[in-house]
Formats: sequence, structure tokens, C-alpha cells
Amino acid sequence: MFSIGELSRRTKVKVPTIRYYEEMGLLAEAERTSGNQRRYDKAGLERLSFIRHARDLGFSIEAILSLIELQDHPDRSCETATDIAVSQLSDVREKIKRLKLLEKELTRISKGCDGLGVSEDCYVLASLSDHEHCENEH
Repeated sequence: MFSIGELSRRTKVKVPTIRYYEEMGLLAEAERTSGNQRRYDKAGLERLSFIRHARDLGFSIEAILSLIELQDHPDRSCETATDIAVSQLSDVREKIKRLKLLEKELTRISKGCDGLGVSEDCYVLASLSDHEHCENEH
């Protein structure tokens, strides 16, 4: 059995986050000692590791709940898990696309000012003040 602190150390998930995951139903409520301290078994450790990895990959709480539901019913089709992963991949690709536009615009803006003038004439400040200075939507 693991204390919440030990579970936190092993998974690198902060204690308040572990409590939050319990409240959200992602992690089963821990058993309690006579002193009311939480105690987690190996399954709790494995579940928290699963959640941590899914969160690291950017899955939402709702998606993780759906994935856990599938994991808890090993006889079900994995089609839903694949659909969730494909949707997450699509979201990541869209974010990358937006970030590339931001990178391009920030590169352009930062090159528009040599940093030698005064702030009144600064291209960076002018660009941030007026979206019309931007070359594309970002």
C-alpha cells in the first residue's frame, strides 16, 4: 500500500492533483487507515500512471474518463479509444499549425525593430498595438 505522498513521488503527480483526480472520478477513492490517511494499492498506482501519461499527451479529463471506462471493460471494442486518440492527434496538429503562424509573425515583428530607437518609434510596440501591422491571422 502507498501513502498519497509515496504515490505522488512515484508518479510525479502533485498531492492536490491526486485528490482532484479522485474527486473527478478518474482515480478510485483510496482506502483509509484508522487515522484517516489515504492508502493506495498497486492498481491505484497503475491507474495514476495511466492518467499522468494521458495528461502529458494532452488528453482532456473527459477523454481520459472514456479511456478508463474502456480499460475497465476489456471485452469492448477499442474503436472508441482509437477515435479519441485520432481526435487528440488532430487537435495537436491544429495547435502546431497555429503555433507555426505565431512563430512566423513573431519572427517578422521582432525583425522589424533593431532595438536601437526609442519606444515611441518601436515596431514591436506598434505591431502589438495595432493588429493591422500583422501579415496573417494568428
